[in-house]
Amino acid sequence: MTLPQADLVAGQWAACTEDLGFDLENPATGEPVGRALGSSGARLEAALAAAERAAPGWEATPAEERAALLERVSAELNRPLPPDGPGRSSASEEPVTVAERIAALESFATGVPITQTGALAVIVHGAFALAAAQVRAGLLDASREGVEVRRMPWGPALCLVPWNAPAPMAAHKAASALAAGCPVILKVSEYAPYGTQVLAEVLGEVLPPGVFQLVHGGPREGARLAEDARIRAVSFTGGLAGGRSVALASAARLRPAQLELGGNNPLLVLPDADVGAAATAAANLLTTLNGQWCRALGRLLVPRAALGDIVAATGERLAALRIGDPLLPETEFGPLVHSAHLRRVRAAIGLAGGHATAYGDIPDKGHFLPPTLITGADLADEIFGPVAAVVPYDTVEEAVELANATGHGLEGYVIGADEERALATARRIRAGEVKVNGSSVLSLHLMTPRPAWGLSGLGEEGTAETILFFTGARVVGVER
Repeated sequence: MTLPQADLVAGQWAACTEDLGFDLENPATGEPVGRALGSSGARLEAALAAAERAAPGWEATPAEERAALLERVSAELNRPLPPDGPGRSSASEEPVTVAERIAALESFATGVPITQTGALAVIVHGAFALAAAQVRAGLLDASREGVEVRRMPWGPALCLVPWNAPAPMAAHKAASALAAGCPVILKVSEYAPYGTQVLAEVLGEVLPPGVFQLVHGGPREGARLAEDARIRAVSFTGGLAGGRSVALASAARLRPAQLELGGNNPLLVLPDADVGAAATAAANLLTTLNGQWCRALGRLLVPRAALGDIVAATGERLAALRIGDPLLPETEFGPLVHSAHLRRVRAAIGLAGGHATAYGDIPDKGHFLPPTLITGADLADEIFGPVAAVVPYDTVEEAVELANATGHGLEGYVIGADEERALATARRIRAGEVKVNGSSVLSLHLMTPRPAWGLSGLGEEGTAETILFFTGARVVGVER
């Protein structure tokens, strides 16, 4: 289940030609499925030039017209594929939409179970409808008392997305920038290019040439784009090293950069918490997206008196997970994305110290790593896999200090029977979002921001916030 890698530049598709030095793999079997390929330097230059040419016309396109085009993109992504279309093996299958086809490609490429990529598929088409609705509601117009206040697009925008949920993140960033009036150059992770390429096919059919472009590549190609003066705003989701590189390139040009760099997220279990509820939350946070997500569990903070019970109950839930092929609907936990990442996570476990306990039986083939809890040691940094440290505490004051003891600040979680007490504790955790008695991959509310504090990033994402990031305010009026 692969696609030949191709980029979309100035309205024209072309096969990628640059060898990135490694094989793409089937995470479920470990078998190579082809070389990872990137866009050539000439294609990157052509994309930058095309985005610069397209910027004045796209900015001048009335917001209502941009919204209509984004709504059309959303409709096309939600359109059923023909029986003999890509990804269909027979005419007898149930109808499959383009977004569902993307979800299957994402599951194959990343190892994330199809039940999870399928649930996230709503973001792929919904992001465009939601961005259009924000523009129609007047988000870009804040005029008051005869003074015109308009949010104007910065210009060509670069969107860089990682491999763990590439198409949903690509859809959110691209829809937001396009709604703001910015032409978009999108580079997807070199480890999971397929689903986003299908997304780009739809965008390329609907939008004028140069308004949306897709390129492929690794850090070298990303840096080439991020350092170019024609890029006027960058939205990046990925690791700390990549985020720092983007920040440095942007700082030199005093250019806005939106960075989401992950976190080493704490789950604080209060003394009055139900053991079963705590174990369920810990298991969910540890294994959603196979542990490969920025808001995953990094540190499980538990009352010392309940340590044994909570570890045992969490381990019981982890051991019961159905582990296997991510494309099977019964699978609850799948493999890691690539052998290179599997090696990194195993090495991190070895360096963590303490005692690591793995739960569940994994297949002999593929990039599987069983969910793992580490006792007797803390984790200073995010591992980005199904691995968490279990850290005991004696007082809630100590637990809050432990929760805030890293430089990260993306997500926090609190579990407790007394909701008011849990909320009061949550307010003391330094993170962009803190959930009480919840462990969903989704934000607390569709219209709340998704901030990143400290080493977790810079700025805020969100339904409105990401659109506004791609704009600057212009104030015009007659002085009275």
